[in-house]
Amino acid sequence: MPTDVNSRLRETIHAAGCTYEALAKDVRRIAAENGELLQTNKSAISHWAKGTRAPSGQAGQYLAEALSRRLGRVVTPTEIGLQPGDAEATSNGDPVVTVTDLGRADVERRRFLAIAAFTTAGVAMPLLHDHEATSRMLRARTGRSLVGAEDIDVVRQITAAFSAADERLGGGHGLTTVTAYLADTAAPMLRGRFPSEPLRQAAFGAVAELAYLAGWKHHDLGHEGAAQRYYQVGYQLACEADPHGHAAWMMRALAHQALTLKQPHHCVDLVEGALRRGLGHVDGQTEALLHITHARAYAATDASPSAARALLAAEDALLRDDGPQPTYSRVSGPAAGTVASHTARTLTDLADHIGTEQQHRDALTRWDPEKYKRVHALTHADLGDSLAAQARADEAVAAWTQALVLMEGMTSDRTRKAISSIRSTLAVYQRRRVPGAADLARRAREALA
Repeated sequence: MPTDVNSRLRETIHAAGCTYEALAKDVRRIAAENGELLQTNKSAISHWAKGTRAPSGQAGQYLAEALSRRLGRVVTPTEIGLQPGDAEATSNGDPVVTVTDLGRADVERRRFLAIAAFTTAGVAMPLLHDHEATSRMLRARTGRSLVGAEDIDVVRQITAAFSAADERLGGGHGLTTVTAYLADTAAPMLRGRFPSEPLRQAAFGAVAELAYLAGWKHHDLGHEGAAQRYYQVGYQLACEADPHGHAAWMMRALAHQALTLKQPHHCVDLVEGALRRGLGHVDGQTEALLHITHARAYAATDASPSAARALLAAEDALLRDDGPQPTYSRVSGPAAGTVASHTARTLTDLADHIGTEQQHRDALTRWDPEKYKRVHALTHADLGDSLAAQARADEAVAAWTQALVLMEGMTSDRTRKAISSIRSTLAVYQRRRVPGAADLARRAREALA
């Protein structure tokens, strides 16, 4: 470890006001809590502080946890110079530490998050996660600050405000602000004391929703590895808030991302796991969103009859009027619009272009065009694709033109990809002298410049 990193660890130990011997005892105790027997002594702490050796295995996590308990705030391995070369530790261990590290990495533009890779194995993370062990670790702490309902309400208000801005301006708008607040204020709140169990659950739920927003913003920017890591830690936090509905929703988020990337591995199993958790615990609108993701997973794996059954299940669930719909699933907008949009994508995979067109047109009537500007832009782009597949060139150009108008001023990789995807078809249309094709091709080039 370089000298500047050594000083970070030494300064944190000094701030904690403890001896190396006392800190070594803390590390051994925390390791024991996690089922590991360590022989850490004051000599080991001294070597770590001098930089002559680095902690091995999970010892760095235990060291950070020991300092966290001493200082009464979150101290991450990254903060004390034990930053991993990549985001390898972000899908397991302590979710409060993980989400804090992710947020700080975002703010400081650390390379390990920027180069984090989306993995198909990572999609299955919830199927392997030991929530009970994580929960025991989280509950072992005794925080100093008292967290009340107002603290939680502020997190929810900030999440709602930036979610609304995200829909109008794209994922690049406010990302650093969101992740800084997540790391510096929202996540540390989870180390506090709570007057009641419902308030504790509400706090974990609020931070899970903010983590989901950070992941969604990265997804919109095309940073899929970073998005996956936020979704994974959001799932872990959601388990602590509501192991049924909210955890199921975060499982859906991981599957949704993989399906968008055309990586359907594990998605059927993941959504079936989400349905097992959620059914009987969620309202009809939320259940419909789980079923429609199930349908997409089946369609992506060429299981057409199963996809058709899941589409019908989504429609049936939508008819149930048994709210209220929780905030974690309301974030995706009106459920009927989302179901229509994802029905269209399911039918695209099944090569039903007429049905796809009808569902996209239905989706457009369900979304407020001002509040959900990006959704309208992407839906017009998809509608143009379905019209082009039916050899209706004039109508396709009109739909794509409308999409381009709505995309102006957005910081979104998804909108850029939608523009890029139409250029080869536009080249054909130009040769055929389809009205408006040449002008649209020019505007597409300008938008991508």
